[in-house]
Amino acid sequence: MVTPDDDRARTSAGPRRRSTPMTRSLLRTRLAALAVDDDGMSTVEYAVGTVAAAAFAALLYAIVSGGDVLAALTGIVQRALSTTL
Repeated sequence: MVTPDDDRARTSAGPRRRSTPMTRSLLRTRLAALAVDDDGMSTVEYAVGTVAAAAFAALLYAIVSGGDVLAALTGIVQRALSTTL
């Protein structure tokens, strides 16, 4: 019979270590801190999103205010307003 303390029961990972209550408590505390410790991430995400939205708005404004697009939109609106029912 192979017992947990027997050399034959050990895996390639090495000998089994027993965790003490203090070790488990410290591990639990550290994991809880890591799970909550993302302060500032939302601020950075909002900043990146705001910059991306502003860049997209500037690009869209440049495209729409160009001569060809403006002429096409004006033509569409004039045709829509001059249609008789």
